[in-house]
Amino acid sequence: MTDTMLAGRLDVRNKTFAVEEVPVPEPGPGQVRIKVRAAGVCLSDVHLIDGTLNPLFLASDKVTLGHEVSGVIDALGPDVPASWTAGQRVLLQAGERCGRCANCVRFVEPCLQVLTRGVDYDGGWAEYALAAPHTLVAIPDGLPFEQAAIIPDAVSTPWAAIVSTGRAAPARPAGVWGVGGLGAHAVQLLHLVGAAPIIAVDPIGAARERALALGADLALDSAAPDLRDRLLEATGGRGLELALDMAGAPAVREQAVSCLAPGGRLVLVGLTPAPLTITQSIPFSYFGQQILGHYGSAPEHVTQLVDLTRHHRLDLGRSISGTLPLAEAAAAVERLDRKEGNPVRLILTP
Repeated sequence: MTDTMLAGRLDVRNKTFAVEEVPVPEPGPGQVRIKVRAAGVCLSDVHLIDGTLNPLFLASDKVTLGHEVSGVIDALGPDVPASWTAGQRVLLQAGERCGRCANCVRFVEPCLQVLTRGVDYDGGWAEYALAAPHTLVAIPDGLPFEQAAIIPDAVSTPWAAIVSTGRAAPARPAGVWGVGGLGAHAVQLLHLVGAAPIIAVDPIGAARERALALGADLALDSAAPDLRDRLLEATGGRGLELALDMAGAPAVREQAVSCLAPGGRLVLVGLTPAPLTITQSIPFSYFGQQILGHYGSAPEHVTQLVDLTRHHRLDLGRSISGTLPLAEAAAAVERLDRKEGNPVRLILTP
């Protein structure tokens, strides 16, 4: 093995991104080194590069991007539990507890400064990546690395938003605004838990067609003037008990709130720095509606999804829209930013 490797690095000072030669990291005490086999390209990566998002806890001026990562254990540092051995197939959780905040010191939930891989510390857009053993999840031989890589975040974030924050229930109406990398999986996962009807909203025709193929009962153009009327008709006049904003757009949030049932919940999954407003706040209060923030997922959500794939309850084969070599990471970012080909997930392969 050579002493250097390729890594996709972001300089947070001037928002410049480049694939560079960097030293191969050596695992220290309580660390494992992963030979990366696949890494997802997320819209959050695009927003980190364009400056819409900024790391909160990064200790240096540069960071290797990539929070959706799978690979093979390559080397182990001292004090790694014996259950982990070289050659095991794993995916990496997209983040971890900081270990330093008041809650972490007291061993209680939640961590107050959750660190995100590829944002607050080096991620997996690289030939090798370091990880703490507690962030490893073993994956079955039948699960391709490309599909395993996207489970943390692209699949686990909507899963957590659906089953935890949003409290989706069988035979209860749910809507998804934005059927891209997160929303496509949200439709699939709502179908898995039995939500009905499932209504997808997206301005792109191909995205609406994809939503129907993944289990949506109705797919609407967000620009349609009769959107609310058609949604109410599909839900028997009641509206949505759960609406998921996967787009992170103020207009989406206004539209989704207008479609909520009494007691309905809007979960904000897509990230945006734009202000959150409620134009019609009196009926919002009168009907006891809620807006809930959501970020990422807990470790158990990732392991649940791996088990669901293991038992053939969840098929992620349609989620991989293309693969590119790591050296072409900048091109992958541009393709995603332009929505070229309407991708669910693009994958980098070192």
